[in-house]
Amino acid sequence: MDPLLSAGVAAATIVLLFAYLFRLNNIISQTPDEIAKLSPTRWTSAQLRETYRKLESNPMTTKSYAHRIPPKLERRYIVTGGSGLVGGYIVLQLLERGQPPESIRIVDFRPLNRRDMIGSPAATVDFVQTDISSEVSTERAFSKSWHPSVAHLPLTVFHTAAVIVPSERSKLVYGFCESVNVSGTQHVVEAAQRAGADVFISTTSGSISIRRIEFWPAPWRLLAKSGWRPKNFSQVLDEADFFKPIRAHDDFYANYPASKASAERIVCAANADGFRTGCIRPANGVYGNPTDNTVGGPLNRGDLPTWVSHVIQSFVHGINAAIAHLHFEAVLARPGCSASAPQAGRPFVVTDPNPPITYGDLYYAIKTLAVTHFRTITIPPVIILLVCHVIEWYTLLRVKYPVFCTMLPPITGDAKFLEPGLMDICTHLVASNAAVGRTVEAGGLAYTGVVTTLEGMVQEVMEWNHEHEEADAKGTKVAYHVSISLPEQLQKAGAGMASLRAAGSS
Repeated sequence: MDPLLSAGVAAATIVLLFAYLFRLNNIISQTPDEIAKLSPTRWTSAQLRETYRKLESNPMTTKSYAHRIPPKLERRYIVTGGSGLVGGYIVLQLLERGQPPESIRIVDFRPLNRRDMIGSPAATVDFVQTDISSEVSTERAFSKSWHPSVAHLPLTVFHTAAVIVPSERSKLVYGFCESVNVSGTQHVVEAAQRAGADVFISTTSGSISIRRIEFWPAPWRLLAKSGWRPKNFSQVLDEADFFKPIRAHDDFYANYPASKASAERIVCAANADGFRTGCIRPANGVYGNPTDNTVGGPLNRGDLPTWVSHVIQSFVHGINAAIAHLHFEAVLARPGCSASAPQAGRPFVVTDPNPPITYGDLYYAIKTLAVTHFRTITIPPVIILLVCHVIEWYTLLRVKYPVFCTMLPPITGDAKFLEPGLMDICTHLVASNAAVGRTVEAGGLAYTGVVTTLEGMVQEVMEWNHEHEEADAKGTKVAYHVSISLPEQLQKAGAGMASLRAAGSS
């Protein structure tokens, strides 16, 4: 081929590629009109500062909303993941409504690290460090004897423990999620049955219903068709998928929701007259403590690269998710309740009692209110999309061909989360309380959230400020272990145990 012709073809190809990527970037940087209508107003500086002022005078505590917590039941409680976000709020709410500390047991991999728990009666609750991926460890935690004053009471288990690996999607790296979220749930269910529990409620995830986005159309469709957008670019988080056969692994956006869907089926399949079960699916983005990923993650970073400021999503405060669990228990623990109750053996999605917001609202709240440095660095989403595919390819290369592990360093830091699954979960996701909010007679849980997203996020920033101002006064620093770091801690612990076992057998 003539060199000039070859150069022309190459130049035309590059121009078309850039035109394709430019057009795709423009499309995924927009908010569909039908989604924008669900969140028509943005938070203002005056609104944020007024909410902050009110919460400083009257902060939300378990005492301030105690009248909204379902009444005390004469029961014992095991809370797996009770040191975490949702599990921690369940423990705090149980104590607030009058459950004695000796009637509650926290079963978790990590000891208490939330400041609101360490400085409260929650610090006196029995804690059993447990790895639920181990059947022996789980059984040991559940078979431990109880204080004589409560040993005779019926047992409720709230299973909130899980690992969140947000973006990995290949079956080649599914083993870790499966060992904790699937096998771990099986271990907890079986241990609960042996321990005599008659109510079992698990935290799963609203992300179970999310489908992968089809980002890469044929060029002629993208460049020629007006109004085109990726399939599944906006989605509704509901429970409809549960009432159909479970989807194939590749139909989930990542390994995490695939594992949670399998765990959910285990829990709901165990539903029986003497062991009523159910699941709560918190909407995408659970927050409520500086250790969370949704608000605490940006606060901890300071400089935040982002491509999602325009994205509209539903969020749920840990307080609301926890209260939903207690509403579920109130239904399943009713005298005469059977496995055939309409609420038993099924999941319910739960979200905050307000319309969805944008990530831009969250970022603006932090920038307006936080005493620490915060700024966003906007990156075109198509660049992130391309980087995600490169990082996934690189990571799987090391998995498929172990020889490369000695030649190629692993991806570390925040970059390791940049895989295509992250793009699927960072899209427009809207949830509804329609099913969970129905009356008990109508098959719901009579749930109503007690914290709005505005109140919850502003209070979290306020708590962050107070802790940092106090630390500055003492000349110390505040450190948080965000929940997304738990998988790495578990993997390191698992590797350490494997080394010890190997040394012991040599």
